[in-house]
Amino acid sequence: MSNFVIHAGVPDDLEKILALEKSVAEAPHWTEPIYAEIIIKGENNSYARRCLFVAHREDTLIGFAVGKSVAETAELESVVVAAFARRCGAGKKLCEAIVNWSRNQQAASVELEVRAANKPALALYRMLGFIEVGRRPRYYSHPVDDAILMRLDL
Repeated sequence: MSNFVIHAGVPDDLEKILALEKSVAEAPHWTEPIYAEIIIKGENNSYARRCLFVAHREDTLIGFAVGKSVAETAELESVVVAAFARRCGAGKKLCEAIVNWSRNQQAASVELEVRAANKPALALYRMLGFIEVGRRPRYYSHPVDDAILMRLDL
């Protein structure tokens, strides 16, 4: 099941990104213009540089990840993998793509926040070397959950 490729998102991916994002409850549910701007402008934004990587299996988009870099800190903003494609390594490879991009941006660390109840994501982030650095009680709603703050020093 690990026959997928990771690459930077392109405008032709936008419709599939939006469809996948709508199908995953935990996704950030940003607007189409936000995703389009990340794909089109990417690193050309003067304040924050952003990237979006996608995972494709043949013609099917199975996941995507968004990263942001401001000064010396990068953020893994979002990782979304289709339910049918989970546990095949796509989430890990997408995270690694963001981490590598962050290194290329000269970031000193990568930060993220994740629902405390999302045990698979927590396990993945720990496996990648992220450590817990804080907690925001009741940060998430629908359902209410704490946010675990994590960091990976580069």
